[in-house]
Amino acid sequence: MDVKFVTLLVVLAVTVSQTSETLFPGAFDCCTKISDEIPKGILRRVERFEIQKADGLCHLEAVILHIKGKKFCVNPWNRKVKKMMKKMKHKIHRLKSHFRKQRRIRITKQKEWKQ
Repeated sequence: MDVKFVTLLVVLAVTVSQTSETLFPGAFDCCTKISDEIPKGILRRVERFEIQKADGLCHLEAVILHIKGKKFCVNPWNRKVKKMMKKMKHKIHRLKSHFRKQRRIRITKQKEWKQ
């Protein structure tokens, strides 16, 4: 092949990849592979998680676990992952409801003092 032609192809490929990532940033955040097994130690350190659905740009169902700036893609049907997600949702719900209860009690006490 001609050196100029190969150089042109490389420049074109780099340009297209840069442009497509700029135009479609979400398209490159999809999990392409998922892990079926995940150690308990990793599950204990999960800070947050996202659910990736198999529609739109992403063609694979997955749970994306965020741990100290890293992302791990795991099988959403894994029993350990489901249990971890349920605990995290329950923990968040419990914290929010606890805050609301405290706030209502304070408001109630203020109304009693005014009367």
